[in-house]
Amino acid sequence: MADTVANAIDTPDLEQPYAALGVKNEEYARIKEILGRRPTSAELAMYSVMWSEHCSYKSSKVHLKKFGALSQDTPRGPLLAGIGENAGVVDIGQGYAVTFKAESHNHPSFVEPYQGAATGVGGIVRDILAMGARPIGVMDSLRFGPLTEPDTRRVLPGVVAGVGGYGNCLGLPNIGGEVQFHPTYLSNPLVNALCVGVLRHEELHRAFASGVGNKVILFGAATGGDGIGGASILASETFDETGPAKRPSVQVGDPFMEKLLIECTLELFQAGVIQGIQDFGAAGISCATSELASAGDGGMAVRLELVPLRDPNLAPEEILMSESQERMMAVVAPEDVDKFMEICRKWDVSATIIGEVTDGDRLVIHWHGECIVDVDPKTVAHEGPTYERPYQRPTWLDEVNANRAEALTRDNTPEGLRAALKAVLGHGNVADKSWVTNQYDRYVRGNSVLAQPEDAGMIRIDEETGLGIALALDANSRFTYLNPRLGAQLSLAEAYRNVAATGAEPVAITDCLNFGSPEDPEVMWTFVEAIEGLVDACRELGIPVTGGNVSLYNQTGTTPILPTPTIGVLGVIDDVAKRIRSGFAGAGDGIWLLGATFEELSGSIWADAVHGGHLGGQPPRLDLAAEKELAKLLRLVSEQGLAASAHDLSEGGLAAALFESAQQGGLGFAVALPGIDPTVALFSESPSRALLSVPADKEGKIAYLAGEHGVTAVRLGTVTAEQIAHFEGLFEVPMAELIESWQAPIPAAMA
Repeated sequence: MADTVANAIDTPDLEQPYAALGVKNEEYARIKEILGRRPTSAELAMYSVMWSEHCSYKSSKVHLKKFGALSQDTPRGPLLAGIGENAGVVDIGQGYAVTFKAESHNHPSFVEPYQGAATGVGGIVRDILAMGARPIGVMDSLRFGPLTEPDTRRVLPGVVAGVGGYGNCLGLPNIGGEVQFHPTYLSNPLVNALCVGVLRHEELHRAFASGVGNKVILFGAATGGDGIGGASILASETFDETGPAKRPSVQVGDPFMEKLLIECTLELFQAGVIQGIQDFGAAGISCATSELASAGDGGMAVRLELVPLRDPNLAPEEILMSESQERMMAVVAPEDVDKFMEICRKWDVSATIIGEVTDGDRLVIHWHGECIVDVDPKTVAHEGPTYERPYQRPTWLDEVNANRAEALTRDNTPEGLRAALKAVLGHGNVADKSWVTNQYDRYVRGNSVLAQPEDAGMIRIDEETGLGIALALDANSRFTYLNPRLGAQLSLAEAYRNVAATGAEPVAITDCLNFGSPEDPEVMWTFVEAIEGLVDACRELGIPVTGGNVSLYNQTGTTPILPTPTIGVLGVIDDVAKRIRSGFAGAGDGIWLLGATFEELSGSIWADAVHGGHLGGQPPRLDLAAEKELAKLLRLVSEQGLAASAHDLSEGGLAAALFESAQQGGLGFAVALPGIDPTVALFSESPSRALLSVPADKEGKIAYLAGEHGVTAVRLGTVTAEQIAHFEGLFEVPMAELIESWQAPIPAAMA
C-alpha cells in the first residue's frame, strides 16, 4: 500500500524512485519544499504525471504566453472561451458556438499504432464534450516514414485503422486532414487529431469544482492498468533506437462506451445537473481531481477505494496514474445526484460518487481510511516547473539555406517536364490518399458538405439557414525546417487559404506544435521561432489562437523530426449552399490563376521528387496582406456564385492543382503557362494563389473583382471534356497516365 502522509512525515530520508517516473532532481527538491516533507508515493505519482512535459508544458509555456497577447476577438466577435480551457469556443452567429481543438498522440501510436491513434481520437472528442458541445466531426494530420520502409507498413495501416475505427464507431464524420512522409518520422510518426463540436451559447460548460458539499462523481468506464504513466513516460522523453518496447503504457479504447458516454453527458447537461466537468485525458484521476479543484473555489476530498476498477490488484498510485479511456468527472449538487444517477443508468453508464467539494484549498485523497494525498491542487495542476531552455540558431542552417533549389538543373524539354509532372504527382505528399480516406466515414450524420478529397472540410450547422463551418488542418514541415518562423506562417497561410477557397471566412486557429527535444538548444530555437512567427501572422490576419497542444521529444536518438507546427483554421460560412468545390465542373469553363508566381522552388515537392530528396534554400516569401485580400476575394466569389471551382496552390504548385481539379471533375484542361520558366510556372510553391474555373459569362466579373482587391488574375485556358492535360507549346499527356502515377504509391507500398 502507498505510504501515508503521516509516514512520510516520520521518514523524511526514505529513498524514492522519482527518477524512474521522469522527475528531475531539482523537481523532486521543489516537491519536498512545497509539501514541507517528502511526498507519499501517491503524491509523487501525481506530481510526476502532472509535471511531465506533456501535461505541464514546462519547457514551452514561457513562450506560449505570447499567444495570450493577441486580441481575443475573432472577425465574428469575442471568443467565448480561449487558451486555458479544454478547448476554445467561437461565436459563429445565430446563437450558435463552435468549439474545436487539435491534440497529439504521437509516441503511443508508434508503440501500438491502432490503440494509440484510436485513443487519440477518443481523447480529443472528450475535450470537446467537456465544453458542453456535441462533437460533430473529426480531422487528422498524419506523418510517417518513407513508404518504402517496412516499419511504415506496420505503423501506417494500424494508425489509419485506429483513426477510422474509433471515429466511425462514434458516428463522427472525418472531413479532412493530411498524410505526409519523410525519413525523420520513421521511428516517430505524428498522429494529430482534431475534433469540432457545436453548442448554443447558454450550453457552455467549464472545468471547475465549486460549492462546498457538492459531490464529485466519476462516470464512464472502469479504471484499468492500461496507460499507466502514459503522459510522462511515452510523451515526455525521446525514443531510443531500439524500437517499440513500451506497450503497457498505451491506452486501450472502447468507442462504443464513448458513444454512450457522449449521449449520457449531453443529456446530463440538458438536465442541468452538472456544476463542473472535466474529461479524463493524460494523467487520469490525477489530472481530473487536481484541475477541477485548482480551478474552483474550494478543496476536494476523495476516497480512492471507491473508484470502480477493471483490475482489483491496482495499487493506489496506479489508479491515480491510469489513463484508461472513456471516463469523465462531474461536480454535482446533492439535490441533483439522484437525477444524475438516473440518467447514467438510462445510458448504461457506470457512475460512482468518490468524493465532495470541501471548504479550504486542499486536495485530500484517502485509501481505505489512510490519507495518501494532502496537497494544494494548484501546485499539482498549475504551478509546475517553468523552464527557460537555452536556444540558439543551428550552426548548420546557413549551409542548408545556401543550397538553393533554384540553382538545380531544370529539364524544360517536353520529355523532361512530363517526367517531372509524373514524379511530383507520384510523390507521397501529393499522391492519392484515398487508400487512407476510404477507411473513414465522411458523411455520417448527414451534415458533411465538403470532405476529402477537398482541401477543407465543411459541416452544416443549421438546416434552416444553411449556416456552416469550414475547417482545414495543414503543416509544411519542409518549409519549417528551412526557416521555422516563415515555415510556421506558411503552414497557417495554407490552412487559412484552404478555408477561404471554400467561400468561408477564416475566424480562429488551433495548433498542434510537434518538435524534437527541448533540451537541444537548436530544436528549442526552431520552436521559439515558429511560435513568434505564428503570433505575428495571427496579428496580421486578425484571428486569435483559441488553444492547442505542444508535443516535444519527437526524435529518435539524436535525430529530431522535421519541425511540424500543425495549424487548424476554422471558418464560418453563412450559407453552405454557396460553397465552392475544388474540382472542375464543366467543359468550356475558363481557368484562372489568382495571385503572383515567383521563382520559389526551395523546399518544394519538385526539388524532393526530381532531385533525390533535395531540401535546401529558403521557403517562399509570404505577403500576409496579399493573403488577406485573396481570402476576401474568394469569399466574394462564393457569395456572388461566380466560380464553378476553387483550389488553393500549395505543395506541387500549379501542376498539382490543375491535375487535382481536373481529376476530381473527370475532365481535362488546355492551358498556356505564364511567360516564365516552365518549371517555375508548373512547380513553384509561391503562396497566396488559387486556381478557379469560371463559367464564360462570369469571367469579366472575376477580372474586375481581382483588380479591385489588388490580386493578380491571369486566364490560363479552359476546362476540356477530353481527358488530356495539355500545356500549350510544351507538352500534353493523357489524364489516365497521370492518374496512374498519382494513384499507385500508397496502395503499392501497403500491398
